[in-house]
Amino acid sequence: MVSVTPQILLPLAADLAPPERRASAISVVLSGLLFGILIARVLAGVIAEFTTWRVVYYMAIGTQAVVLIGAYFMLPDYPSKNADLTYWDILWSMAKFAVTEPLLIQASLINLASSACFSSFWVTLTFLLGGPPYHYSTHQNSLVIGLFGLIGMFGVALGPLVGKLIDKLVPWYASLISIFFLQCFQSVQTAAGGINIVAVIIATLGLDIFRQMLQVSLSTAVFGISAPARARLNAVMILSIFIGQVMGTAVGTKVFVTYGWRAAAALNMGWGGFQALVLFLRGPHCPRFTWFGYEGGVEARKYIAESTAKTPDLVINGAAIVEPKPKIEWAPSTEEKGETTKS
Repeated sequence: MVSVTPQILLPLAADLAPPERRASAISVVLSGLLFGILIARVLAGVIAEFTTWRVVYYMAIGTQAVVLIGAYFMLPDYPSKNADLTYWDILWSMAKFAVTEPLLIQASLINLASSACFSSFWVTLTFLLGGPPYHYSTHQNSLVIGLFGLIGMFGVALGPLVGKLIDKLVPWYASLISIFFLQCFQSVQTAAGGINIVAVIIATLGLDIFRQMLQVSLSTAVFGISAPARARLNAVMILSIFIGQVMGTAVGTKVFVTYGWRAAAALNMGWGGFQALVLFLRGPHCPRFTWFGYEGGVEARKYIAESTAKTPDLVINGAAIVEPKPKIEWAPSTEEKGETTKS
């Protein structure tokens, strides 16, 4: 009800950053958001190990007070972009975006499946580590489960570097790279997650890095639809993430309890396949209201795609830009003009 970081600060960062560094700015804010989630897991494990549960809420109150003071002094006084819209107009426009913007729908479906996979992994990780062959659920080892958040924090710390990479790529290709590596690390979990703890560590690190990369690339693409509507577009994206989290938690837990760790990991790979399918339905340079296909080409390098968009007379031929040959019109020379006058 009162969380504002995902809904407000992400589009604000996109507004304040220059276009060529937008992905980097989004990745920094998103890294902070994910870092907080993971460090809360670690701190909760430490507190539960050594003191009473009330200390968790005391710490939360103090942290929120620091955030409130810091936000008051650090956030810019940014003017409203849609002062003419009422609350109901905003809600209606969000509903309209959710059914009329192909890129937003594509990104939301991918986000839904990706967040379902991510939530399922982290929820069932507790069950996996608490059962055979690890047995970390005893009082002495409960802290170990919480410390797995440190692995995720290391992956999140690489977020700004990932953002710089996305700034150089067309967001569609950054999403494709993310989904590919998410599947690779998820396959490690499917093959050996319940056999060797090293496989769990590798999967945890990879999933955190490339889940963040996917989120940043999708947000960068969606924020390009309309600058005045970035907060509303982001709200639709956040809604898809929440739905995915609920779905992943419920379905992942049910599959793990009923069929075991490998079936739960295979389910996550199925969600990854769905993400790839949705991504391939619509290419990287489709016009705004084109639903399917690869109209606009498949150029991956962002600087070439942007230069082509600024000079529409240039035609992309494979990876090279070929300028159409100018039409040469004949004009009589000075001698020819003189001969024509004498005759």
